[in-house]
Amino acid sequence: MPFWIELIAGLLSFAIAAASGKMLIPFLHKLKFGQPIKVEFGPKWHEGKQGTPTMGGIMFILSSAVAVSVGYAVYRMTSSVTLGDESVFASKAALRLFSCIVFCILFGVMGFIDDFTKVARKKNDGLSPMQKIVIQIVIAAAWLFTMRYLGDTDTSIDLEFVSFDIGWFYYPLMIVVILYLTNAVNLTDGIDGLCGTVTMVNMLLYTVVFVLLSNAEMTLFTISIAGGCLGFLVWNFHPAKCFMGDTGSMFLGAAVTAAGLVTHRHLVLVLLALVYIIEALSVVIQVSYFKYTKKKYGEGRRIFKMTPIHHHFEMSGFSEYKIVITFSLFSLIVGIPGVLLVLFR
Repeated sequence: MPFWIELIAGLLSFAIAAASGKMLIPFLHKLKFGQPIKVEFGPKWHEGKQGTPTMGGIMFILSSAVAVSVGYAVYRMTSSVTLGDESVFASKAALRLFSCIVFCILFGVMGFIDDFTKVARKKNDGLSPMQKIVIQIVIAAAWLFTMRYLGDTDTSIDLEFVSFDIGWFYYPLMIVVILYLTNAVNLTDGIDGLCGTVTMVNMLLYTVVFVLLSNAEMTLFTISIAGGCLGFLVWNFHPAKCFMGDTGSMFLGAAVTAAGLVTHRHLVLVLLALVYIIEALSVVIQVSYFKYTKKKYGEGRRIFKMTPIHHHFEMSGFSEYKIVITFSLFSLIVGIPGVLLVLFR
């Protein structure tokens, strides 16, 4: 795919996301769709963010969907195959691309329901954990089935230096991966600009990966989401004028997971998503250690000052700006070896 088409898609997504905030944020204020803040899930000084409009993820969900569609149309109009050719719309590569977009949107819809429930109840309790898990499993299973139907039948685990086929067990294992990563991205959305910036870096790295893999359709997917994240950051950098909410973080979680699984390069996926993996792992470690010490010593003890781990750094005196820069640079540094694995294989 010509680079200028990818550039148009990324810039278009950025422009739509940034411009839509001008209308969406006042609208959310008018509806009083403010984020309830629960101090046990973050530092006490986050109480000052109470009432900041949420559901801002609508900005980059809309921009990504539009940019992918426009970019793909331009790509086909400038290629040897015309839009009038029925095979264009029957193309399995194109259908896999749009199935990824639908997959992300469905996760975003689930997040929207969760956000709306929180706002309606005026507290930080939306869908129950079990409700979320059931919905996520259904969406994940449907997407994996769709991708297999569209020709993605590889059931191997590829760790670059070794690869092994696990057959049908691949699908339940990937459902677990989808659940872990989507919720890990959701946990990363804890301070202004963090999830958007880290995901922008992740999507730019995946754009390079898909260029190397000659997957033109998926480059549109990743560059459009990267552009949408950048447009949203206009409104989300500290002090945030709007939060993405679960609407946005669940959409981005699905995007990160979809990009990783489409490559079938599982070690690359781990490297590019390592920030999210560590964020979720810090919660698992903290909770497990607290329960263990409470049972053994009669009182729960903590390893980190607060989890997810970005709050530990915040409680240690890091500013929100410094955390965003540090985590984004870390994501870039550990992601580059993943790109190199693709380049030199």
